[in-house]
Amino acid sequence: LAYLLPILSEIGPLKRAREQGNSEKRSGIEAVVVAPSRELGMQIVREVEKILGPDDKRLVQQLVGGANRSRQEEALKKNKPIIVVGTPGRISEISAAVNQAAVDSLPPSLEHYYCTTKAHHKVDTLRRCIHALEAETVIAFMNNTKPLKDVVFKLEARGMKAIELHGDLGKLARSTVLKKFKAGEFRVLVTNELSARGLDIPECDLVINLDLPTDSTHYAHRAGRTGRLGRKGTVVSICEESEAFIMRKMRKQLGVAIKPCEFTEGQITVHKEEDVE
Repeated sequence: LAYLLPILSEIGPLKRAREQGNSEKRSGIEAVVVAPSRELGMQIVREVEKILGPDDKRLVQQLVGGANRSRQEEALKKNKPIIVVGTPGRISEISAAVNQAAVDSLPPSLEHYYCTTKAHHKVDTLRRCIHALEAETVIAFMNNTKPLKDVVFKLEARGMKAIELHGDLGKLARSTVLKKFKAGEFRVLVTNELSARGLDIPECDLVINLDLPTDSTHYAHRAGRTGRLGRKGTVVSICEESEAFIMRKMRKQLGVAIKPCEFTEGQITVHKEEDVE
């Protein structure tokens, strides 16, 4: 308690946040307590919760290793705590993710769509999407490295210049791939999740999710590759019918309109949500 009470007394917005109750109105994190171990971090959180009382437990959040990181990130965004208690490693990891999310926040210039198809029709749907939207610089994301080469092969077989990028390539090879893509030698860059955060290609006008991202944070990272520097951009997620509910869930979490659509005869047809439910 020697340091907790002074911290709590010095946090200006604490009383206002307790009065407001609504997490949307809170000012953000005011104090970070770093604990050397997971167990001590959890103990500190329990002590803070005792001081705050049961009605204000959401004003403090623990960020410790050994727990699901994605859930911790989602809780940070949802609850907007004023006090964070955690271990150095996890705080560092999530701080980097939060900073990147701020950079990759979804600008209003982006258009978001999703379409459903069979798994073995995804590449053909990708190709029809690119033609319908007349996109010239496209980044297609997948969750794993292994299928990238097959997607590139199928696109090339259909006359669409494509190239793969992933962490298994050497540093020089990755640099060469990006240089060629930025120069316009290839229309489609097929890559995986690990490359999402580091790509800086302002010319990209279309991002396609061939595999759905694992959560809304990763969706934002991918979507942030287009619509850079005030340009317009489009994000299209291609999923199976059984995955459509995930897109509706992400739409609510991100607070953006992700519209159902289909691509036929070289055009995009946008549906109202009730038309597909």
